[in-house]
Amino acid sequence: MKAYMGLTCKPGSYNEVLKKLLLGFHIDQQNVFLLFGPVDILVQFVELKDLQEFTEKWFNPIRMIGADEDLIAKTVSLVAISEGPKLSEKPFAFIFLNTKPKNLETVRAKLLTIPEVLSADSVFGPFDVICSVKAADPEELETLVSVIQQISGIETSFTSIVSPIRVLPDW
Repeated sequence: MKAYMGLTCKPGSYNEVLKKLLLGFHIDQQNVFLLFGPVDILVQFVELKDLQEFTEKWFNPIRMIGADEDLIAKTVSLVAISEGPKLSEKPFAFIFLNTKPKNLETVRAKLLTIPEVLSADSVFGPFDVICSVKAADPEELETLVSVIQQISGIETSFTSIVSPIRVLPDW
């Protein structure tokens, strides 16, 4: 089982939250992404036994990070229904998609045929699909997003570019 947590941090506190995730919770840096977008940090949880493990081991403790200082302003959870491949390299961006209900799995399957798509997961949550992509630069990402948005059945999308995490060395 795979799940994601999106964290929106109080302004100026994302570095402190990152440190707590990476050093306090010992989450592998390859599963933590600093994003430019409405979600500041995206954490990926892979190889979960079940929803209870996600809730008790990760969701409940993480949402309480810096509770006294309100370091985390908002959380969003995305639980995978259908999982794409495990990430083999750091993505350039994440694309969050909403689809027409009847097209969900067709859209996911089409995404996985695009060479720049690293993974695509159907998820429960405010989005239908979370897609990680590689690109050499913003111009290549723009072209890729344009290709993805032309897939029949996609209704909306938003893209968040991954930023380097300066707390620890990059992978």
